[in-house]
Amino acid sequence: MAEKPKLEDIINALKNVYDPEIPVNIVDLGLLYDVQVRDDNSVYVKMTLTAPGCPIGAFITEQVKEAITTLVEGVKDVQVELTFDPPWTPDRMSEEAKAMLGFV
Repeated sequence: MAEKPKLEDIINALKNVYDPEIPVNIVDLGLLYDVQVRDDNSVYVKMTLTAPGCPIGAFITEQVKEAITTLVEGVKDVQVELTFDPPWTPDRMSEEAKAMLGFV
């Protein structure tokens, strides 16, 4: 069996996924709620968007899947679950993202 994908590599891959309306990646925006590498080398991502009903939700979901499968070796499958519970707030952003967007 292939080597189990590393969580750190998955998070680094997700730093290549950006909300097209905001010049910050989804990791630094704080959109990730849970990332798991399962025993069968599939990856589960639970995430949110900056607003419910965001028209680019499907686009970002596909970008997440593509980033993980192309940038992380050994990933068998990617499942992305979108949730709005709890709702996203700017306080979930990294300090760097807050500074870039003028929140500090």
